Amino acid sequence: MKKIIGGTKFLFILISLLLIVSGCSQSAAKDSQASASQSGGNPPAGGDLTYALATSPDTLDPHRSSLAVSVRAFRTIYDSLVVQDENNEIQPWLATEWVVSEDGKSYTFKLREDVKFHDGTPFNAEAVKYSFDRIIDPKTKALNSVALLAPYESAEVLDDHTVKLNLKSPSASFLSNLSQAMLGIVSPTAAEKYGEQFGKNPVGTGPFEFVSWTENAEIKVEKNTDYNWAPSYVKNEGAPYLDTLTFKIIPEEATRIGSVQSGQVLAAETVPPQNIAALEKDPNYNLLKVNTLGLPYTLFFNQREEPWSDVNVRKAVLQAVDVDAIVKTLYMGTYDRAWSPLTPGILGYDKSLENSWKVDVAAANKLLDEAGYKVGADGIREKNGEKLTLNYVDSSPNREKRNDIAVIVQQQLKKVGIAVEVNITPDFRSVIYENSDYDLYGNSMMNSDPNALRGIYHTPEETQVLESLVGGYDDRLDELLEQGTVEADPAKREEIYKEAQHIIIEQAMIIPIYVFPYTVAASNKVDGIVFDALGYPLFNDATVSQ
Repeated sequence: MKKIIGGTKFLFILISLLLIVSGCSQSAAKDSQASASQSGGNPPAGGDLTYALATSPDTLDPHRSSLAVSVRAFRTIYDSLVVQDENNEIQPWLATEWVVSEDGKSYTFKLREDVKFHDGTPFNAEAVKYSFDRIIDPKTKALNSVALLAPYESAEVLDDHTVKLNLKSPSASFLSNLSQAMLGIVSPTAAEKYGEQFGKNPVGTGPFEFVSWTENAEIKVEKNTDYNWAPSYVKNEGAPYLDTLTFKIIPEEATRIGSVQSGQVLAAETVPPQNIAALEKDPNYNLLKVNTLGLPYTLFFNQREEPWSDVNVRKAVLQAVDVDAIVKTLYMGTYDRAWSPLTPGILGYDKSLENSWKVDVAAANKLLDEAGYKVGADGIREKNGEKLTLNYVDSSPNREKRNDIAVIVQQQLKKVGIAVEVNITPDFRSVIYENSDYDLYGNSMMNSDPNALRGIYHTPEETQVLESLVGGYDDRLDELLEQGTVEADPAKREEIYKEAQHIIIEQAMIIPIYVFPYTVAASNKVDGIVFDALGYPLFNDATVSQ
């Protein structure tokens, strides 16, 4: 198999710049592979791997999900057109080759002819067109996938196994984005059959087939015995060695790690900081670690209403929140503090933002005084008879101690006269994305390209179904994010995103908190778990010894 790329200098640069991402992630992935691979010869077939997740997926519909934990489950079910490999190169997967037009606005893919969906539906050009048209259809209520697919406009079926994707404008991140699981190809037959319930009845072409989902308990998938088209990231091109893979949903971190130590599960994600050192030294376990790329865990201000539409009030909060104290207290040196809307290792990350501001309670108080908020008898500031109250919304359960962050921020902001109401909800989709019922909300996003900023910080575009997280925009930032999407020169693109990061921080649109290291504690009976470019686990090579 080979890939064919359009012949202009612009397009060679366009493709090459896609490769300058995730160096840290790849290095960590290789380390994880080395530490996890212990058996020699032919790996044993069969067995069930139990893998504990820290939270429950929102859906197994890749086009409607917004959670990284969901991707960890449904990456086993769906394949993508291309894959970004361990050398950061874009390689064939369901597509065998492709041609990019001279103007960079269309991609013509030749597709594999030997692939079927789990329900027997043939994988073909119609299925690709259906999947991508489904994402941009407002009825789908797609989330992250809409931003990833932009600036996709339409698809043309040239023959059964040739499809042409048309873009509104050239996109430097398009091929890289196509490799992501949220742009996985779904069975048109199943999507039409199940409609709104497709996320509970997922059907793809992946190495595992969906079996069952017991709400808040477990998700089970089984070997796709016909599978023979694995991505280059794994050694095993055929069907997985495992018979079944069961994702156990165990939110309480002590219970989750205790389940590995007791043998109730064989692997568990998101190892609590207090357990990392001990597990690294214990010969009965492997601790797998990989750095994730994209947008760090960040607190987003909702700027749609006062007082958070006032940049000085937002700056006061930024200066009053002691992020160092939060990260050191909760993560004990195992997580790095974030300083930017992007993570280190991604194209354009601006290291100069590190240590570019500090906690300054006096300055925060001065800004709030100047904004007209005076301290009342109870210590809470008031203006025009209204208390200065911040509605801090977080999702449940307490993933990565995020609810604990909310409590600490509540304590810290009380010192400058801001009352923080912490609201924990499992229904974050309607509260945050549909109703915008929050003043501050925390989230992160795994992504291989800085173009991920556009879906959050750019003024909402026609294809955007839901409101963005910040709700306040900047003309210069819009311009930069548009330039970054189409710019072919990596050096110029890097400067564009550096300026964009500065605007986001200077406008206090966010409070960056931490960079997430994905960790897995696994019994030494488990071998062959590897990670992709973004830090998601892959189980094609996984085995369980007796």
